[in-house]
Parts: sequence; structure tokens; C-alpha cells
Amino acid sequence: MELTDRVSEALAAQLSGSVTGLRRLPGGASRETWSFDLDGRPLILRRDTPSSPDPTAMGREAALLAAAASAGVPVPTLAGHGDDLLGMPYLVMERLEGEAIARRLLRDDRFAAVRPRLARGLGGILARLHTIAPDAVPGLPAGDPLTELTEHYEAFDEPRPSVELALRWLRENRPAPSGRVSVVHGDFRNGNLMIDESGVRGVLDWELAHAGDPAEDLGWLCVKAWRFGSPHPAGGFGSREDLLAGYADAGGAAPSESELHWWEVYGTLRWTILCRHQAERHLSGSEPSIEYAVLGRKVCEQEHDLLLALGLAEPVEVADVLDAAGEDAAPAPHDRPSAHGLLDAVTMFLVGTPQPDAHLRFHSRVAAGALRIVRREILLGEAHRAAHAERLKALGCADDAELAMAVREGTLDDRRDEVVAAVRASVQDKVAVSDPAHLSTR
Repeated sequence: MELTDRVSEALAAQLSGSVTGLRRLPGGASRETWSFDLDGRPLILRRDTPSSPDPTAMGREAALLAAAASAGVPVPTLAGHGDDLLGMPYLVMERLEGEAIARRLLRDDRFAAVRPRLARGLGGILARLHTIAPDAVPGLPAGDPLTELTEHYEAFDEPRPSVELALRWLRENRPAPSGRVSVVHGDFRNGNLMIDESGVRGVLDWELAHAGDPAEDLGWLCVKAWRFGSPHPAGGFGSREDLLAGYADAGGAAPSESELHWWEVYGTLRWTILCRHQAERHLSGSEPSIEYAVLGRKVCEQEHDLLLALGLAEPVEVADVLDAAGEDAAPAPHDRPSAHGLLDAVTMFLVGTPQPDAHLRFHSRVAAGALRIVRREILLGEAHRAAHAERLKALGCADDAELAMAVREGTLDDRRDEVVAAVRASVQDKVAVSDPAHLSTR
């Protein structure tokens, strides 16, 4: 029996109703998301993946939705949750009308009138969210965010010079404790907000919520990754000033400019490490996935954003090597098309073949992107390897790990400008392979 059929039967049994229109939605790197109707009522199912079941987290998310609703935060109505839907913890909630896909929210004419109001409105929602006391949600995680992030990074045993630069800056520039502690959503950003022409209909995806400094949510919303090419720092919708004004108007104690910047740098580093974490699910073999595999090659884009946030890099225009790469002759004794031509053909097949299933359509686009990365690496890899080796040699380092340790321990502080230039050039080379257009966005 197909997974869709098994999920449909299990839902009907758990919820005591007739399930129709069940389909899996694309995206969702950490949980499965399904849309369905139960006796005509539009609902959403969120279900843990087999590699990471966590019934405690799912129950906590249900409690968070209830607490948020009481605080005046727009959230979907909870319809049920439990520990066992085909062996996995699950949560069922109201399916809201609106749009959550960031690129549509930022570009479609449909949202042109509401976009200018969203940054201020999101500030107001966060102010209400931050009135939720941590003890209102049993089992809410708490801890020092920088310590936890450092431990997560070090567990990979994969030292990165860019990350070490960021960690030193974060330690040396950390604001004094604000004394404010509340529920922190943990992933409040474009993509986790259901929005229609009137404004925000619901705040989604509470799985990363924890107790902490409320400024963390404000900084996270301003991380470059959530702008999706927009020049507006607050989620791609508006200015930091509008965000903080909306927060203050709704009773929130707005952080200072330097505090917000610290949390924005922290958030950028956090997303860098979370991307590497998701890639590990593929690399370890626990959950082979084209999406997680490609995320491994996107870590460098977040390293570049980290250097931007630290003021150690500027946007730069880099031509995509694929734009000038035509079909070359196949090496003897092979026939045409060449290896490059075959990669092009498979890419065109993946993006050009109609796919009725949204989940498959999404992964086809991801797979096409992976092939473009492969082709760029074939064209640029040797030159990049040689340049990287020269940079390391000039600094007296055998490899990236040795350079990362030098940054951590300060042994090259007297050559800091050279170190930063080398790290910046290496990161830019990696991004020139993963997605050169990313280098030009601010």
C-alpha cells in the first residue's frame, strides 16, 4: 500500500472521520507536512520523520499553540495530536487560507498592498508572543544559546575559518544580559507565516521554541536568508526600524541597535550550522535525500552571509560559468553529447517534465540545481583547489582545520587582514559553484 493510502487510513482511524484530498506538501526539512479534509474541514497534518521521532516536542508544540492563542498571537486551531500515527508523533491543526511561500509573498502583485505593513505588524505579533511566560509551557528547553550553538558546531569536528571568525566576534561583542526571558518562537521568519491580503493569518512551525531573550526572534527575522533577494532586512518586508516600532507600540521592550545586530549575526551563524546539520542527515546515511544533500553545498552561502553580517565582505558580481559554457566535443573515444551535454539534458528533463505532484516537483527542481552545482565544479574545481592551496600556504597552514584553529587561538591575529581576505576568497569560490547569483545580494 502506498504511503499516502496508509496515512489516510491512519488519520481516519485517529480522528474518527472521512479523510479526503490527502497530499504531501513540498518543503519541510525536519517534518512531513500533509494537507487533507476531514468530513469537509480543511486540516494540516505535521508528522515526525522516521529518522527523528520526538513525541515530547510534538506535545510541547501543541501546548505552545494553545498558549499563543491565549496571548493574542494568530495561530491555527489545534485539532489533535498524539504519539503514534504509523509509528510517528503527529499534530493536526486547522488549515489556514493564505500564502506561506516567501518568494510569492515578496513578489506577487496580490500582496503589494499588504507588504509595506508587514514589518510593523510582525513586530506587534512578536511583542504579544513574548508575553508568554516560559512556565506556561511544560518542558520548554532553555540554555545559553551561544554555548549550545558552539557545541553543536564542534560536534561535527569540521572546523571552518568563517565560523571561528563569527564565534570570536560573538563572544567579544556579546551584549550584557537584558534580564528579559520569555517564550522564543525560534523560527519566526518568512516561510513560517501564513499571510493573505489582509495581513498575517497564522504563525506556524513552533518546533524550535524555547525560553530565552526575546531579542533572538527579532534578530532571526532580520537574517539575510529570510529576505529571499529582497533589499528589506525585516523578513524581506520592511525596515528594522518599522519592525522595532511595531514591537514597541505593542508593549515590547525593543532592543538597542547593537543588541539587534548581535542577534542577527548569531542568527546567521545559527542558520549556517543548521544547514550543516540538515546535510548530515544525508551524509550519515540516516535519511538519504536530494534536499539534504544539496543543503550541504549551500552551507557556503550562509558563510558568505555571515561575512557580510560581520562587515568582512561586500556583495560582488560574479559571472555564472555556465552562461559561457557551450557544448564541447566529447573526449575520444566517446560520442556526443559530452558529459556537460548530458548533464544539461538531465537538468532540462527535471525542470521541463510536468509533475502533477507538488512534492516531486519541488525535489525535481532541487535535483536540477544539484546538477548545475556538479557542472560548475567540473569547470572550476581545479582552479579553485589550486588557489585555495596557495592561500593556505601563504598563511603557513596545511588545511582549513589548521587555519580555523589559528583563528580560534589568535595565533594569526597579527595577520588578520590576510586571514580575512583568504577566508573571504575561499568562501566566494565555493559560492561561485553553489549559486554565483547569491554573491551579489545584500
